[in-house]
Amino acid sequence: MSAVYLPVPTAGRLLGSWQSDVPALLLVAVLGGLYGWGVVRVRRRGGSWPPARLAAFVLLGLGAIVVTTMSGLAVYDRELFWPAAVQNVGLDLLAPLGLALGDPLRLAVEALPEGGAARVRRALTGRLVGLLTFPLVSTVLVLATELTVYFTPYFATALRVGWLHELMYLHLLAAGCLFVLPVLTREQALPAWCTHPVRAALVFLDGIVDALPGLVVMTHRTLIAGAWYLHHAPPGSDVHHDQQLGGGAMLGIAELVAIPFLLTVLAQWARAERAQAAVLDRRLDGELAPAATVAADGAAERVRPWWETEDGEVAERVRRQRPGD
Repeated sequence: MSAVYLPVPTAGRLLGSWQSDVPALLLVAVLGGLYGWGVVRVRRRGGSWPPARLAAFVLLGLGAIVVTTMSGLAVYDRELFWPAAVQNVGLDLLAPLGLALGDPLRLAVEALPEGGAARVRRALTGRLVGLLTFPLVSTVLVLATELTVYFTPYFATALRVGWLHELMYLHLLAAGCLFVLPVLTREQALPAWCTHPVRAALVFLDGIVDALPGLVVMTHRTLIAGAWYLHHAPPGSDVHHDQQLGGGAMLGIAELVAIPFLLTVLAQWARAERAQAAVLDRRLDGELAPAATVAADGAAERVRPWWETEDGEVAERVRRQRPGD
């Protein structure tokens, strides 16, 4: 019995091929439902939530999860390596960026009652979360996750075992969120010394680190999950070239994601500087106003005639002689 292969993937087939992924749909529904509930609750309390944050969370964050797990990438990921590589880097880098731009941590604090908000803040500053999100630790976790996926039996086994494939999706998404969410949230989820300049440096370093898996995959001579793809690749496919394409796609997406990530941190830095300058200006205005009043009173005192401001017999005699003044 001959094997049945999918048609050669073209741009049209990739765009038009979709398949359902129930666990991914449930995750998107839960995340989207919770986020929507939070936005509605904030607005009912008289607050506001920026539409740009909502759009980033839904379109870029949840949208990336849907595309990577249910589009043509998911249809072809068991026949060609490069769609699987794009899937994985999309879940590891692109989806976390979109979710973080929506700032779900701040939304949770603003939407929940006072007790719930306090618990969220305690969780963010807890030992376990603090360890996992500590700068450089989270970066190493992202790098270790990607290298573990490709250079252990993890990926090859996930291609055969459906539940492990879904767990790999979740693993990649969670690892990416551990780094991106604390950096971009307006909540204090990082140590106090992680100021905006430090965060910008960390994001720049992370962009370099995220490029390493793509470089390694692209230049690695041994096939990743080679036994699987040699058996399942369409006839005439060059599996070595396919792996090079996958590594190149990982590298390109990593660098493309790093640019808006860094620009967002720089924009937050600029806003923080403007807010700090405004607070300082108001403080200086408040301190200088009484001083200006005292100075004006002193100036008025200094321009009065000497016989009005000085004591003594001569001054008193002059004041008696000038009763109309």
